[in-house]
Amino acid sequence: QVQLVESGGGLVQPGGSLRLSCAVSVSIFSINYMGWYRQAPGKEREFVATMHSAGSTNYADSVKGRFTISRDNAKNTFDLQMNSLKLEDTAVYYCYAPFRGTTYWGEGTRVTVSS
Repeated sequence: QVQLVESGGGLVQPGGSLRLSCAVSVSIFSINYMGWYRQAPGKEREFVATMHSAGSTNYADSVKGRFTISRDNAKNTFDLQMNSLKLEDTAVYYCYAPFRGTTYWGEGTRVTVSS
């Protein structure tokens, strides 16, 4: 079983930045895919970004050019750097990782963009 724990959420003004981290309970090298979804109030959960262990990345159009997904091997985490945040980025952000046929999810971290 894999445990994922997000951190780094908070309150930020429009145009600001936040960095989310997802700590993984197994070696990050054993994870082939990792990524982030988010769920805004009153909306369905939506895809944000994903990364393959080989380095390829994919982003939702709404965050492309503003968000960057990366992996920190030393910390055994994968991160989401969020720049130029907009009001519509307000949501609970969830990290996920498939592992041996099961997709695991974190509990979520709340990001609020507000002036």
